[in-house]
Amino acid sequence: MKAICPNLKLFDKKVLVLGLSKSGISAAKYLNSAGADVYLTESREPKSGDNVKIEELRNLGVHVETGGHSDEFIKDSYIAVTSPGIPPRSDIMARLKKENIEVISEVELAFTQTGVPFIAITGTNGKTTTTALTAHILSSEYKAEPCGNYGVPPCDLLDKDLDFMVCECSSFQLEYSNSFVPQISVWTNFTPDHIDWHGGLENYFKAKAKIFKGPQAPQFSVLNAKDKKLLEFSKECTGTVFLFDGDVGENCSYIRDNSIYYKRSGKEEKIIDLCDCPLIGNHNYQNVMCSVIVAKIEGVSNENIRNSIMTFKVPEHRLEKFAHTDKTVFYNDSKATNPEASLVAINSFNDCDVVLIAGGRDKNTDLSEFCDAIKKHIKTVVLIGEAADRFEENLRKNDFNNILRASSMEEAIDKSIELNSDVVLLSPACASFDMYSGYEERGRVFKQYVLSKIN
Repeated sequence: MKAICPNLKLFDKKVLVLGLSKSGISAAKYLNSAGADVYLTESREPKSGDNVKIEELRNLGVHVETGGHSDEFIKDSYIAVTSPGIPPRSDIMARLKKENIEVISEVELAFTQTGVPFIAITGTNGKTTTTALTAHILSSEYKAEPCGNYGVPPCDLLDKDLDFMVCECSSFQLEYSNSFVPQISVWTNFTPDHIDWHGGLENYFKAKAKIFKGPQAPQFSVLNAKDKKLLEFSKECTGTVFLFDGDVGENCSYIRDNSIYYKRSGKEEKIIDLCDCPLIGNHNYQNVMCSVIVAKIEGVSNENIRNSIMTFKVPEHRLEKFAHTDKTVFYNDSKATNPEASLVAINSFNDCDVVLIAGGRDKNTDLSEFCDAIKKHIKTVVLIGEAADRFEENLRKNDFNNILRASSMEEAIDKSIELNSDVVLLSPACASFDMYSGYEERGRVFKQYVLSKIN
């Protein structure tokens, strides 16, 4: 089944691209190749490495400005393609609205330019693993590529011969995607995040909900049966609805007797035993169930689904088991940038001695569930970064006192190794920007230092 693409004609049109991001550069290159007159505008001054990208774009004929958004670049634009980090209430968005210039995401731009069906995967947590696993399974029988927030921007894939684009979609991207119609939309879970960017929790929910109903409704919707808000919302979804992590209704996937099952129109099939899954923890089993549903909808055989799951490698920084000694196993979960994300990692460990390294730039979200989970599953917490004081205060209020402090990641690792525990888990529950450029750098530093100490 091919996607139905809106008629967006680009040849000889002035198109504005907002942001010198990966998706902005991808959009600018594609638009230029499609014959548009492309103007890329970036509010910040160039960083180290930007000059090479800018020179490449200018050599292609793309107009580039940095350090602000000039009237010359904005005026008379046919359409604007935005990078996902620019909030709806920013000054540039107000200026574009005043000029009646429509703003779309790079994901929506790609959708308008191809007949390849999109499988859209959104949610607060679990998107990347589900996207990677879904693409991996589909690739056993089809030409499928992961894209969006994971992999490459979808505009980079427009010249490829594909059967599916498996697209991780953030709420930022969906906010600016008003005609994007996936063939299958997956919603992994919903917890508070990005509230400031969206201007409220309900706006955050609405940004994700738009690709499940109304004019953007997919043929198939896949939602979390264990998430009360999503289970209730599933009643509003049009098309065929599948639920995962619960034997609910005629179409679903669930765990019974330590195996994952799939059911469609009431007919049940066993897919895989949990002991054969390389991923650990119920949150990862949910990711597997999402991917199983998508693969079954697209007709992938049970044998290929099972073999693909068994050969899957976890994406970096997402509860990634990367090293071990005779006694201790090390996990890198640097992508856990909020307490809700860390919860799923913490809850993956039972009946073992776990040291948790947490902290960073505090998002000031509620820590009640986080502290409760630590009391149940963690023996020692090593705190780092700006959030350390608040985290320690909350943990002690919840009668958890086995807390160490460290002034750096390296010191935290040294203290953790000295404890000779079963598991050392980096799952910070915080942003990384007090110490690192992003969660990727934080995770790489953690892995490199651990490996230098144990090898």
